[in-house]
Amino acid sequence: MGDRTAVRRCALIFAGIGAVCAASAAEPIPGDAELAAKIAACTSCHGADGNSTSEGIPSLAGQPETLLVNQLILFREGVRRSELMRPLVRGFDDGTIIAIARHFAALPPKSVDGAADPALVERGRELAKAGHCGTCHLPDFSGRAQIPRLAGQREDYLVATLTGYRNDVRTRPDTSMNDIMRGASDEEIRALAHFLARQAPPAMTH
Repeated sequence: MGDRTAVRRCALIFAGIGAVCAASAAEPIPGDAELAAKIAACTSCHGADGNSTSEGIPSLAGQPETLLVNQLILFREGVRRSELMRPLVRGFDDGTIIAIARHFAALPPKSVDGAADPALVERGRELAKAGHCGTCHLPDFSGRAQIPRLAGQREDYLVATLTGYRNDVRTRPDTSMNDIMRGASDEEIRALAHFLARQAPPAMTH
């Protein structure tokens, strides 16, 4: 798929996502048993309470609902490629995706285990400030709309994700993250991930 075709396809999908979110109240929600089975499939990797205990698997609890809807649709449509996620969400209708996203968005996120390294935290704080991470992800790194929550996310997942952006292995229609991470050293990525993982997740307000 050429770059222009990929961008055009992403644009159409994101336009469709907007329509899905706007019309979410009118979407049919699956029966409890059906939805519970689908959520259980998610929790087998992402944690029973949405807080992952599995290496390399992100926590979904407290992530913005719009972000989760977006990512599930991108997995379903094959735009975001994952051999694990694509088979799981293939065939999910919009109502199912919205219900799953709403479920995990409402779960309270937990702080990560493990003591913080003061030197790494301070170095990560400097890097986050220099990279203006709080501009998009909010000053407390709680995320918003289509921007993920970073505070309290698994450190190993953050390292892998930031490394993927740096190496242009992970891309989005908006390539700003690739530009921000380009040239970052492994040490800088480790410090940034360590700092973000140990920020207190936001308290739930709903």
